[in-house]
Amino acid sequence: MRCIPKLVWDIELELVQPWLEALDQGSYEQVIAALEVLATHGPGIGRPLVDTVRGSRHANMKELRPGSRGRSELRVLFAFDPVRRAIMLVGGDKSGNWQKWYRVSIPLADQRFDEHAAGLGRGHR
Repeated sequence: MRCIPKLVWDIELELVQPWLEALDQGSYEQVIAALEVLATHGPGIGRPLVDTVRGSRHANMKELRPGSRGRSELRVLFAFDPVRRAIMLVGGDKSGNWQKWYRVSIPLADQRFDEHAAGLGRGHR
């Protein structure tokens, strides 16, 4: 019997690294666990862990929705690029600021993904 190799999707954390490192240990572990699931399952994963973002210029903009211990509503906006990497664009806690968080974070994520895509066009990976 032949086995199909397990796909693992690359995840780029550079833009959210400072936010990620500032999280408390429990929140950090929840985000890392969610990222590991995303790396294993790729763009086909859906709710409750990943959802499509409305209001973005990019149809492929998603939000990672890690588990919560009731104190926070952590989210990471991301998109898969043409070379099959999940580019983590903006991380934050939307608790208490649901709509405001999206109004601020989606345009920033769009800008960052535009810059990333432009870099790919110039041959940067």
